[in-house]
Amino acid sequence: MTLTDGRRPGSRGVAADHVSLRRNNLSVVLRHVRDLGPRSRARIADETGLNKATVSSLVAELVDRGLLREGPADSSRALGRPGQLVELDGTGVCGVGAEINVDYLAVAALDLAGDVVLEKRVPVDVAHLEPGTTLDRLAELVREAVDAVEARSGELAGVTLAVPGLVQGETGELKLAPNLGWGEVSVAQEMRTRLGDPGYPLHVENEANLAALAAYAELHRTEDDRSGGVPHDLVLLTGAVGVGGGIVSNGHLLHGGAGYSGEVGHMPVAPPGRTCGCGRTGCWETVVGLTALLHKATDRDDPVRDPSLDVEQRLAGITRRAEAGDARTLSALKDVGTWLGIGGAILVNILNPDVLVLGGYFAVLGPWLKEPLEKAIQERVIAPDGGGCRVVRSELGFAAAVRGGAQISLDQVFVDPTRIGAAS
Repeated sequence: MTLTDGRRPGSRGVAADHVSLRRNNLSVVLRHVRDLGPRSRARIADETGLNKATVSSLVAELVDRGLLREGPADSSRALGRPGQLVELDGTGVCGVGAEINVDYLAVAALDLAGDVVLEKRVPVDVAHLEPGTTLDRLAELVREAVDAVEARSGELAGVTLAVPGLVQGETGELKLAPNLGWGEVSVAQEMRTRLGDPGYPLHVENEANLAALAAYAELHRTEDDRSGGVPHDLVLLTGAVGVGGGIVSNGHLLHGGAGYSGEVGHMPVAPPGRTCGCGRTGCWETVVGLTALLHKATDRDDPVRDPSLDVEQRLAGITRRAEAGDARTLSALKDVGTWLGIGGAILVNILNPDVLVLGGYFAVLGPWLKEPLEKAIQERVIAPDGGGCRVVRSELGFAAAVRGGAQISLDQVFVDPTRIGAAS
């Protein structure tokens, strides 16, 4: 007997198809529990369309791999014997995200349930260091996070590095990071060497893209029907010295043809004036970046301009002045908020996102930036009511990129649960 495609039962191709099908079904069940919460085996079977025997086998393997665990009895059943719930475990599976930014390095380790195992940020004047020195320091932070995972007997799903520039995703090469002064740096290979050619996956991604994914996950945890439901499309604007954007469409990150999307800080929307880090004038970030705000709000010798201070300490100083009603600070914030809305309106006109998310320093100073931003959007977006786009502040602050990096690594476990553990 032969199959319809000419293969014989028991052939290598049939075995491969069986393995692929089971891997896919493991993913379906694991993602179903992640997205919808604890479920009985019978309910999982009913909701996914898989038969009960298959679900029982899949759940048993996922429990064996440490990805699901037995929960309490299913109290929702009104009749009959209550089923046993299964819920996401993953406390022994972690992902690590690490970030290089202009004035800090950061790292975070999350477990499969999204709980923080370690999170750390250190002020570093990266723009004035050689790339090798910065990567040495970043490697120290990554090793610290990996040690924290191993200390809890955890298995590492992978490490994702966030950098503020153009990244070639397949090779992990940083093509250009204007505000760092870096170009053509093989970040992935350099880090693999520093980490001793580790066995876990290591990837490099643009920091705004990772922050956008973290913001998307954040909104799906916190939004409800009163706010219009969870968004499917969003644009995240993240600001520090540079300004970046991440675009999520229908739940998927938009990379663009060559992977270079999101460089919104270099849209030529501002009048010629201060030179941007990219060497051009008129870039959006020259009027909305943190440097632009500090130039407007402070004098040259003001402590909040000191890059050796943690960025949150510097922003706390600006916040105190705004709360105290300092006229110069409030004027600077209004000006930056208006320019933020002018550029934001361009993005809303082109992309029509459900939500425009403020991240980075924009989120910290959002109470003063949001009103002029929304006013500019209402005035400049051609669609009625600003195209239905809401402006929200992310609560993740400067941890967004490292959280997103850790989540990217963990997402691969949901795609292929057989990466983790060994079923008995």
